[in-house]
Amino acid sequence: MTAAPARTLNDGTPLPGLGLGTYPMDDAEAERAVAGALDLGYRLIDSAANYRNETGTGRGIARSGIPREDVVVTTKLPGRDHGYEQTLASFEGSRRRLGLEYVDLYLIHWPLPRVDQYVASWRAMIKLRDEGLIRSIGVSNFTEAQIERLERETGVLPSVNQIEMHPLLPQEALRAFHRARGIVTESWSPLGRGGALLDDPAVTAVAKAHDVTPGQAVLRWHTQLGAVPIPKSSDPGRQRDNLDVFGFSLTPDELASITDRPQRRLGGDPDHHEEF
Repeated sequence: MTAAPARTLNDGTPLPGLGLGTYPMDDAEAERAVAGALDLGYRLIDSAANYRNETGTGRGIARSGIPREDVVVTTKLPGRDHGYEQTLASFEGSRRRLGLEYVDLYLIHWPLPRVDQYVASWRAMIKLRDEGLIRSIGVSNFTEAQIERLERETGVLPSVNQIEMHPLLPQEALRAFHRARGIVTESWSPLGRGGALLDDPAVTAVAKAHDVTPGQAVLRWHTQLGAVPIPKSSDPGRQRDNLDVFGFSLTPDELASITDRPQRRLGGDPDHHEEF
């Protein structure tokens, strides 16, 4: 198996090219899944306060025996804690549940534009980064305009924007915006929630041509488009397959065939979605 190559964020820190998602695992499942994934070679683990599995995620990291400095741990600020002081307190709660001295990547989970406190939260995250409690700060589900506002009002761009991305929603314009500003795109729901997408004739044809699974073909599509996918799985066999996508390459025609389909969101619209 070829190891996931690291990306370098705009703050100089490394980010593995593929990670393990943990939603909607509970603590017990997260502990097992995270420990097993780290044993297989994963080095990027994605959690969130709203997933309610930070405790299990932290236990899985400790149980794995992998040196702490070799694991990139992500968690996220929930909507109910937007605001400067609230963000400082919420982060401390996440750090305590994870059982870690620092968090590698901390994201604002949703922008919640109606609440209009994401800039205040961003200022708090800059403070936490400057104090060494967070290595890198980023956002999730932010639009171009929302990111531009963060930069305009604080002078600091996110290192990552974790967004819904899959062949049903390839996010070309937003990815181009990220590239121009040195922001890494992370993909949540990278397999489009499975089902029909993985049975699609274009996807299965590409998979057959490379003797891989449809899921592997789609994950390779992400990595070749420059995104970092974070597929969720607690099954060791599927975890192994999901990580094993760096030993083959798709042709431009194959990439296009996977992309060429009607676009639609499966999750919330960042301009309107509210999650507290």
